[in-house]
Amino acid sequence: MAPHVRPENVLKRAEELLAVEQSGDALNLLHEIITSKRTRNTPITSLEPIMLRFVELCVQLRKGKLAKEGLYTYKNVAQNTSVGSIEVVLKKFIDLAKDKVTEAQAQADRITLDSIDDLEASETPESIMLSTVSTEQSKDRTDRAVVTPWLKFLWEAYRTVLEILRNNARLEVMYQAIAIQAFQFCLKYSRKTEFRRLCELLRNHLQSAAKNTSQVHAINLNDPDTLQRHLDTRFAQLNAADELELWQEAFRSVEDIHTLLTISKRPAKPAMMANYYEKLTKIFVVSDNYLFHAAAASRYYNLRLQAKNISEADATKSASIVLLSALAIPVINTSRFRSVIFDVDESKHKNARLSGLLGLPKAPTRASLLKDALAKGILGRVSPEIRDLYTILEVDFHPLSICRKISPIMTEIFKDDGLKRYVEPLHQVILTRLFQQLSQVYDAVKLDFVIKLVTFPAPFEVSSTTIEKFIMNGCKKGDLAIRIDHAANSITFESDVYATAKGATDGIVQLQPTPSEIVRTELSRLGKTLFATINLVDGEYVAARGAAKDAALARAVVGVEEEHKAALLRKNIIEDRAKEAETILQKREEDESKKRALRQQQEQLAEQKRLADEMRKRELDRIRREQEAIQEQEKRKLADEIMSKGIKLDLDSIESMDTHKLREVQIEQTEKKNKDMSERLRVTAKRIDHLERAYRKVEIPLLETDYEKQKETDRLLHAERRTAQLEAARAQFEERTLLKKRLRRMVADYDEFKETLLRQ
Repeated sequence: MAPHVRPENVLKRAEELLAVEQSGDALNLLHEIITSKRTRNTPITSLEPIMLRFVELCVQLRKGKLAKEGLYTYKNVAQNTSVGSIEVVLKKFIDLAKDKVTEAQAQADRITLDSIDDLEASETPESIMLSTVSTEQSKDRTDRAVVTPWLKFLWEAYRTVLEILRNNARLEVMYQAIAIQAFQFCLKYSRKTEFRRLCELLRNHLQSAAKNTSQVHAINLNDPDTLQRHLDTRFAQLNAADELELWQEAFRSVEDIHTLLTISKRPAKPAMMANYYEKLTKIFVVSDNYLFHAAAASRYYNLRLQAKNISEADATKSASIVLLSALAIPVINTSRFRSVIFDVDESKHKNARLSGLLGLPKAPTRASLLKDALAKGILGRVSPEIRDLYTILEVDFHPLSICRKISPIMTEIFKDDGLKRYVEPLHQVILTRLFQQLSQVYDAVKLDFVIKLVTFPAPFEVSSTTIEKFIMNGCKKGDLAIRIDHAANSITFESDVYATAKGATDGIVQLQPTPSEIVRTELSRLGKTLFATINLVDGEYVAARGAAKDAALARAVVGVEEEHKAALLRKNIIEDRAKEAETILQKREEDESKKRALRQQQEQLAEQKRLADEMRKRELDRIRREQEAIQEQEKRKLADEIMSKGIKLDLDSIESMDTHKLREVQIEQTEKKNKDMSERLRVTAKRIDHLERAYRKVEIPLLETDYEKQKETDRLLHAERRTAQLEAARAQFEERTLLKKRLRRMVADYDEFKETLLRQ
């Protein structure tokens, strides 16, 4: 494109091409001017209308790649001077793509309705034939043909805009807004695959921003406002994952939020953290991790209590969920059996990771969660049936009636939509408590007797296969010691006196000590008995022990002052060293911050100077090229003007001639032309003068004759007009005379009426 062509002319030319329905050529023309290197020197006010028209054509023709190239170029040109212009163009791009999707949906609906000829006919021959080879309905095929291409284009538009706006502090607000709009797009059209890709894209952008902090206009994650915007976006991502039921992405979003919260120096809002723990409860319950589900529910309950507008019913419901979730934690791990070493190592790593997400110093346990719930007074806030369930499972000892007492409670829990998800894990807890309590009372029982005890109303029935599977799993994990004898149709509770105590017996009532407990505590009980015997029969030993105790107390009293002074001195030294280290660290951070700011300032100044030099150099080159082009154009125009006047010029000589020489040739030809014109004018004037004299000589007699005729005509016309005037005057006189006579007859009446008025 010629250097003297201005953006306004390009836009005008594009409009002319659009007027003749050449949209592709108009788009290519605008793409060339936008991606040209000369565009860097174009004012933003002139370039913005071109960009707006460019994105309109890109959306209209569905040219995503051209739009991406043009928008990248425009961002590089305008990000230093006009950020608002970039936001306007990108917003226009997204809005146009949204409008196209809406229009496509309306068009698909119209096509579907127009294809129905008979509203009373349920099936047409065509639809029956298509149904034999395809499961798609007519609307599905129409949507795939009409709506899907525009949905794909809108998704690509979101990705393009996010790539353009990423890791730029000046465009950070726009970036977060577009990300939230992309989440809404995935929710509106249920695009689960695109939502996963969007989450991964945002995650990569955040990692790139953390690495490339030295770039110009890079975002600073240490800035509280920037970090808060990222947190808001991640919470919107978490809510969208919850609505789409993408629990793996929801868990990854939780990890992202936890990472940002650890970086943040500003405490998170309670409402935000409540949403965080609420989503964690859903994630854990979907993954059947009831232990951490109960821990998350407890943290969520703590935040709910801080709210001032919580009602009594909501508080009771939340407390019931906390206690019931803790009770539903399986006492025996029901996961699939794996290698013990692998299971333990992975379990520790997993529990530490999940505890970090909940902000817990160590992994919770079922006993600790129940203890914490009781310490908070939750037992007094829960519903009566949940309180009874806790009493039956954790306080009372009734192996023969535990299932019968819990059955009506399970029925009440199942009626509540928010609590019925705990029914299945509660079955595992009930079976565990049943076998633990039976093992303290019986050595062996019939299997039919156990099945009769485990009787629940529909739909909570437990089959014998389920009971056997549960026993096998508990024995495999080492939590139960039961042997099943199918020949005798009985189960035997084995007691290994040298077995290590398991955590499965925690929290249950001990009716009597088990043989393993007796063997394990035999030496300790013997030591306690011997110690009590010596204290009773040996007085010297008691006296010596008391004297040793008094001497130890005396030494402790003497040395306690010195130890106290030494401890205070050590404390002061530690505090001084900590303050000194903190001061040094703070000073080092300040120095590094100053150096980093100075380095960034120097880099910005150097970059500005380089850009200014390049701009000045390009401006000088542009001016020189424009001057040369203008001179060449003037020379061509002057040569064409001379040649249009009939003067022949050699084309080769024109290239060697400058405008001054051409002007001399033009002046010479003009003077020659003026001289010839003056001579022709002189000859023509002399000929016209002679002709005019001849005309006047012939005209004189004719004028005299015409004068006589005109006098006779004027005399006759005067006489006719005089006669007509006299006749009109005579007629007017006669008319007025008659009027006078009629009025004279009224004079007497007038005088009489006048006299009457004067008298009155």
